[in-house]
Amino acid sequence: MYFTDRGIEELEARRGEDEVSLAWLAEQLRVFVDLNPEFETPVERLATWLARLDDEDE
Repeated sequence: MYFTDRGIEELEARRGEDEVSLAWLAEQLRVFVDLNPEFETPVERLATWLARLDDEDE
């Protein structure tokens, strides 16, 4: 188990029943990066990965 799994498990436990839009998620990621600029690259990589999940080329 990766250390990040704890955060993912907490997210699922606390918010797993919530329904959110991708626009809401994008805004939360922007706020997070504004507050934590050192995480800009990982957040950008996650957002790009999520955006391209259905791309057959990758």
